[in-house]
Amino acid sequence: MNLSSLKPAQGSTKVRKRVGRGAGSGLGGTSARGHKGAKSRSGYSRKAGFEGGQMPLQRRVPKFGFKNINRVEYKAINLDTLQALADSIGTTVINHDVLYNNGLVSKNDLVKILSRGAVTSALEVTVKGFSESAKTAIEAAGGKAIVG
Repeated sequence: MNLSSLKPAQGSTKVRKRVGRGAGSGLGGTSARGHKGAKSRSGYSRKAGFEGGQMPLQRRVPKFGFKNINRVEYKAINLDTLQALADSIGTTVINHDVLYNNGLVSKNDLVKILSRGAVTSALEVTVKGFSESAKTAIEAAGGKAIVG
């Protein structure tokens, strides 16, 4: 065996169709594009979603709803989650860094504390927002709810 005897596998290569090379080739004249119309012309490309002149699907289906581009999205954390975290790591100070290091929030999340569950220890919680009932529950347990 040597380099001159190497060949591609049987059936793996095909002869390229050469169009527009004269009438004798069988692919001359219109060069297999048919007669007239946009598809026969050079430079043709169909727009995405074009349906041959029929009203396209994205225009037939009604639009609805409203998406507020100024919406502020908060990551919700409940009191029972805070209490479980405080018990597991043995701390009374909870802020965004503590929540992030324990995998409860992402780096850029805005955190809001909601009132599901109960707080039994005095926690000092510093996050971006609190529900009124969560704030009163934290303060009733002897803790502090600091917006920051």
